[in-house]
Amino acid sequence: MAQKEIKVTLVRSVIGTKESHRATVRGLGLRRINSSRVLVDTPEVRGMIRKVDYLVTVSEA
Repeated sequence: MAQKEIKVTLVRSVIGTKESHRATVRGLGLRRINSSRVLVDTPEVRGMIRKVDYLVTVSEA
């Protein structure tokens, strides 16, 4: 069975955010506004998304 995947998109700028939140966004593989990545839906990735939920949107891949 294939692992579930989610699509994460950066929708707000990281300018003015905490350094740890910027690092989390980079850790998700997002570079600039409207950049997207398809990631495996794991508890670690979900935790990173929860930390920066005000900067990103999540959808089914």
